[in-house]
This record gives sequence, C-alpha cells and structure tokens, in this order.
Amino acid sequence: MRKKLTLLVAGSLLAMASIASAGNKAESFSISPVIGGYLFDGSQHLDATAIYGLRAGYNFTKAFGVEALFDITHPTESTIGPMTDQTMYRYGGELLYHFFPDNKLVPYLAAGYAGVNFDKGTTVTRGAFDYGIGAKYFIIDNLALRADVRHLIYKFDNTKSFSNLEFTIGAYIPFGGATSAVKPVAVEPPPAPAPVPEPVVVPPPPAPVAPLDSDGDGVPDTLDKCPGTPAGVAVDKDGCPIDSDKDGVPDYLDKCPGTPLGVQVDKDGCPLDSDKDGVPDYLDKCPDTPAGVKVDANGCPEVVVPEAKAAAAKRFCSKPAILAINFDTNKSDIKPEYYDELKTVGEFLMYFPNAKGEISGHTDNVGSNAYNQKLSERRAVSVENYISKTFGVNPGRITTKGYGETKPITSNKTKAGKAKNRRIEANFTCE
Repeated sequence: MRKKLTLLVAGSLLAMASIASAGNKAESFSISPVIGGYLFDGSQHLDATAIYGLRAGYNFTKAFGVEALFDITHPTESTIGPMTDQTMYRYGGELLYHFFPDNKLVPYLAAGYAGVNFDKGTTVTRGAFDYGIGAKYFIIDNLALRADVRHLIYKFDNTKSFSNLEFTIGAYIPFGGATSAVKPVAVEPPPAPAPVPEPVVVPPPPAPVAPLDSDGDGVPDTLDKCPGTPAGVAVDKDGCPIDSDKDGVPDYLDKCPGTPLGVQVDKDGCPLDSDKDGVPDYLDKCPDTPAGVKVDANGCPEVVVPEAKAAAAKRFCSKPAILAINFDTNKSDIKPEYYDELKTVGEFLMYFPNAKGEISGHTDNVGSNAYNQKLSERRAVSVENYISKTFGVNPGRITTKGYGETKPITSNKTKAGKAKNRRIEANFTCE
C-alpha cells in the first residue's frame, strides 16, 4: 500500500508539469480539499487507510505562508492489533516556505504541529509534530493542483513514539492577494504626418526689464541706501529700516520704542543706565549709585530709616551673627529662599561703609576632618561672592575662612545639635 501511494504522488507531480499557469501570490487566502493515504507505525498494528482533509491558508508574502489543517480517517486493525472501529482526527497548523513562487510549478517545505485524536468510545488526543514537502502546479491564476508528503511523530504514551506518513493530492484554490503589475502592450506609433511648412513668426518686442532690487524691499538697488535689509522689514523711501524714535536703532530691533529724542541708547535702543539702578541716565539725579542700593523715582538712594540702621548695627557690629542659611548635602550653592537673609548683610555694609569683617563656615562632625574643612571653606566663599557682587561691596572689606568641625556651638550628639553646628557666621567690626 505504501509503495502504491508513493507512486501515486510522484505520478501526480509529473502530470502537473505538462500544464501551464501563474504562480503563488502574496496576501492571498486559499482553500484546499485533499485526499490521500495514511501509513501507521508498524507497532500500532493498524493498516494503511485512505484519508480526507481540508486546508485553509494565508500567504504573508509570495514565499512565506501558513495553513490550518483538518484530516479524518478510519483505521482498521491488523490481525494482531488491539484497536478496532475507531476514527482518527488531525487538526492543527503548518508554516510553508515556497521556492520559485513566480513559476508554474512551486515546490515548498512545510512544518507544523497538530492534535491527533483517536476516537474509539474513549477519546485519546496526542500532540504531533510534522514536516515534509509539497508542490503546487497552477492551471490558471485561481486554481492549482497540489501534492504533499508529511512525516508525523507523536507519543501515544510516556515511553513510545510513533512515526506515521501521510500522502495527499488535491486542489489549491486561492483568492484575493496583491495584484501584479500589468506589463503595457506596445503599440505601433502611427506614421508621422507630412511636414508642414512652419509659418514665419515675428518676435514680440522685448519686455521692459524691471530695476534690480536685491533685498526685495521695494527700493531698487540704484536708489537703495541700505542694501541687504532683512526680508519683511518696513523701509523708508531710501530703503533704510524705519526708526520711529530717531535713536539710531531701527524699529525691528528697538526694544524700547518711543525713547525721547536726543537720549543716548544702547544697542537695543534702550536709554543708558550707567549705575544699573533701574532709572535711565537722562532721568537719574543721582548717577553712580552703588549697585544694589534701593533708589527712588529720581535714581537717588532711599532715605535710611534710623531704626533700620540701628537694628543692623545691633545684629552685626563687633559680634558674631549666625546667618539663617542651609545648603544641600555636599553643595555650596545658595538657594533663592536665602537671598533676603543675605540682603540684611548687604544693607548693613551699605549703612556702615567702613565696616570690615569675616564670613566663616562651620560644619557638624559627620565625615572626615579634611572633608568638613574644605566644605566649610567653599560655603564661606560662596556667601562672600554673592554679597560682594550683588551689593557692590569692595571684596577687600570681607575675608572668608572655613573652620570645619573645630568650633561647635553645641553638642553633636543630637540631630538638633548637628543642625545648629552647620552654620555660616558674619563677624564684623564697625568704625
């Protein structure tokens, strides 16, 4: 029986080679009814039998596709076999790889996995791996003959593996799929008409040439006194950008339009403010006000309230004053929330222009002595730099020093004590 089925499949493949057609299509679906023979492992004691099946497939590309399968057969026992009157089902799926998908004859490899179900009063199902070869031969675009051979391997119990063979032939019916580009049919061109004498055409007079305007501002280059004006900028009759307040800075660059005539301005068109007090020079009645000093509308320092000066002297003159400043771990940057505290030092130094002193840094005892020493120095320098630059204080009036953990003001044995020891002090003398 096995020899007859082999000859049947081989004969079908040879027969298909004499017919003509298309090829495998990408993105196409298919249905394939099949019929053939099934050979069982000798140890199963089942005779070869006919098998019937159905395949449903989809091609992702011309070469690569997938098929769902369903087979049914009715094996009969051999003379010593234990199983009779049963039905076997196989259902699962396979992956297919097609060779030469554009040819009429398209061979392919297949491999998959399925459930093998023996129904004999009691249903027994086992998982079976299969692999094999096949071929399709296209008769027309939507019909091909196919032949397949599969080797199935499965275990019926925990110790015994069975090896079965399945031979099928059938029809492959594809539908849908990507359409192939149609090759255009060459058409013979009609014979060329007899030449007609061309009429004599008198050329029109040349059009007048517009004056060249390189920057496109509407003023020709011959009259443009400001060539290279940026596109879109409004210009006057001379091609120069408009300057409404006549301060020398054109409107499209002027950040302070409407500056009074004759007032000196900077590159942005804004009135000069030499002492940076927020009052422009042409309105400033007190030029050269020190940086950071509060001024009135005339640019003059605000009158110092005696109580404020007395409070500053009480806090900072001739005694150490702890500044309420905290730093992040291993950092010396000053956070914005402490600017007001440092402002009190800056105002004190402006109230007392002859005052001099030291900004000192201190730490708790967490970490090594060398580490704490350097950290306290960095923080003291950071505070001094901020005060000197922000309030225009001569740096020579302030010195800095780091003491590390050498001068605690309380015990380091508690969290609260350590917090008090991590401090910045201001020590000034007032003459």
